[in-house]
Amino acid sequence: MSARTMSLTQELVARCHRQVEDTGPDPDAAHLGDSDYEAMVDALEAELPATEPLWLFGYGSLIWKPEIDHVEERVALARGWHRSFCMKMTRWRGTKDQPGLMMALDRGGQCKGVAFRLGDGDRRQQLDKLLRREVTLKPTSYHPRLLTLASDSGPLKGLAFVINRKGTTYAGPLDEDEVVERLATSCGHWGSGADYLYNTVKNLEQRGIHDRHLWRLQHLVAERIAALRG
Repeated sequence: MSARTMSLTQELVARCHRQVEDTGPDPDAAHLGDSDYEAMVDALEAELPATEPLWLFGYGSLIWKPEIDHVEERVALARGWHRSFCMKMTRWRGTKDQPGLMMALDRGGQCKGVAFRLGDGDRRQQLDKLLRREVTLKPTSYHPRLLTLASDSGPLKGLAFVINRKGTTYAGPLDEDEVVERLATSCGHWGSGADYLYNTVKNLEQRGIHDRHLWRLQHLVAERIAALRG
C-alpha cells in the first residue's frame, strides 16, 4: 500500500512560525516539591514489580522527540484512553495572549502509540527524572498512570501521563473548529501548534499507525493555514 500524502506540509507549517520570547514559568503558579515527587515515585514503584521492565508510553511528541535513553520500542495499544487536544498551552507552543493546544490522553476509546523500554538502571532515579520533566504544577496537568498496553509481543505495563481534568491547563472539551483554529494560529518559543501536529502525524504514519482523527485534523489545519496565509 502506498504511503498517504499529508495535506499539512512543511511549507504550510513554516508559514505559522514566528519568533516568540519565552516569558518563563508563571510566577503565580504553585509548583511541586521534592516530597511530592517522592510520593509519586513511591506509588508507582508499589504498582510495578522490580522484576518487570519499565516502559514509557508515547502518544504525541514523545514519539518523535523521546529525550529518554531507551533500549527498545514497540507499537502498543492503550485501551480506555484516546488522544485529545485538551491541554491549554500559554507557554512552549502558545502564549497567554494566544493560547495553543497540546495533546493528552483522556478517558474513552483507545490509542495506538509507541512504548519505549527504559534500561535496567536505577528505577527510582528514572521515574523521578520522568516525573520532574512531565509534571510540574499544582494541581498537576497530568496524572502519572501505569497502563496495561497490548502489543504484538504480548501485554506490558507502561507509564503514561493522562490528563487531570481538574488541572489548571485542562481546556476541553473543545469543538473541532476551535481546535483547528488554535493549531493553525498558535505559536510559542518551542514552535507552532501546526508543527506539533505535523510531526506527530508524520511519525505515527511512519510506524504504520493511522489515527483517523489526527489525519482529519491535519487536513483541516492545512486548509485553514492556506486560507489565512495564502
